[in-house]
Amino acid sequence: MIETRPQKTQERALLIGLEKQGVSKWDLQDSLDELRELASSAGAKVVDTVTQKLPKPTAPYYIGRGKAESIKDSCQDQQVTSVIFNDELSPAQGRNLENLFARKVLDRTQLILDIFAQRARSREGRLQIELAQLQYLLPRLTRMWHHLSRQTGGIGTRGPGETQLEVDRRRVQERIARLERELEAVRKTRAIQREGRKRHQWPVAAVVGYTNAGKSTLLNLLTGADLVAEDKLFATLDPTTRSFVLPNKQRVLLTDTVGFLRKLPHTLIESFKATLEEVSEADLLIHIVDLSHPRVDEQMEAVDGVIKELDAYGKQTVIVFNKIDNLPNRELAESYTKRFPGSVAISARTGEGVNKLVQTLEEALGSWRLRSRFRIPATESALIAEIHRVGHVLELRYESNDAIIVAHVPPDLAQKLERYAEAS
Repeated sequence: MIETRPQKTQERALLIGLEKQGVSKWDLQDSLDELRELASSAGAKVVDTVTQKLPKPTAPYYIGRGKAESIKDSCQDQQVTSVIFNDELSPAQGRNLENLFARKVLDRTQLILDIFAQRARSREGRLQIELAQLQYLLPRLTRMWHHLSRQTGGIGTRGPGETQLEVDRRRVQERIARLERELEAVRKTRAIQREGRKRHQWPVAAVVGYTNAGKSTLLNLLTGADLVAEDKLFATLDPTTRSFVLPNKQRVLLTDTVGFLRKLPHTLIESFKATLEEVSEADLLIHIVDLSHPRVDEQMEAVDGVIKELDAYGKQTVIVFNKIDNLPNRELAESYTKRFPGSVAISARTGEGVNKLVQTLEEALGSWRLRSRFRIPATESALIAEIHRVGHVLELRYESNDAIIVAHVPPDLAQKLERYAEAS
């Protein structure tokens, strides 16, 4: 007789959002739609969504006590196994809600961490996820130890959540310190790799964008890479760098990065510095935008916000409006390319417009083949810092009170530095 393993029951999730002061119900609905996609990406079935309008979250339950009681009844009626909040909960709120609901309670941060834990494949990615999970876990030890001990796995309990149940605060802190040391070694390795690229003087273009905008699909098309490209959030997590030769025979290195997100947890940005610093070190940013998404402007703003947090703002950027094959007509694409001069509208899935994109990249990277030499007063520290941030510094030394810099710089910055230029 052949034994069959029982199939794992799909988790049934209930989503909760708060319409706080200063947040419109439309913004809340869009955020909840994204939370629904995140929950589905994590493997849950969303059975209901509940919202409440309050000036600000309450200290005990985040939502009102009466609303919490009604949700408790709804959980029983709909056989809910997980309750997911759209914002981050405090340790006390999470503990109180789990006691009341007798269900697993997650917040947006914990849900994203769970998805990352599922998708990480490389050793570096797993180190970064474990670090982020432990940093999230540390202030919640009392709640987590008590409640996770009687859970059976699933969303929010993958990775360190299920392997660190009986460690105390000191041991968690020791593990965090060890992970930080290992990731520092990763940063040093990446720095050595970048120095090797600089010796070849190959420009590096970082492909950035909102999650599920089509970054991996475009990289596969341009370079023949075999990256996972699925229609779901955070389908790929580990960064990939591939070489691409432009028609003018110039070689460029294209680096795929983890997708950005509104409300991207700060702990994730900190933990993924070893990966995301590829963005701050890149010579050019290729910002992929899903033009078919109804909240395209908000997604672009979210990406810009993360780029600023990574201290990569001001870099030469080519905006690529993707998924034009999903548009009912091309008027929207035309309006956005006019609104953002130098941008390109493409379909990475069908290949439409990609030749124009390659031509645009060739033009954008043309300036990087020219070496420029500048003599800048050492007192102009902000200007020197900008050259480091958006340029490609090949040589730096100080003479008297001046900084002598040899670098590749984008056209806008070259024009700004024109009065400091010297013959090479």
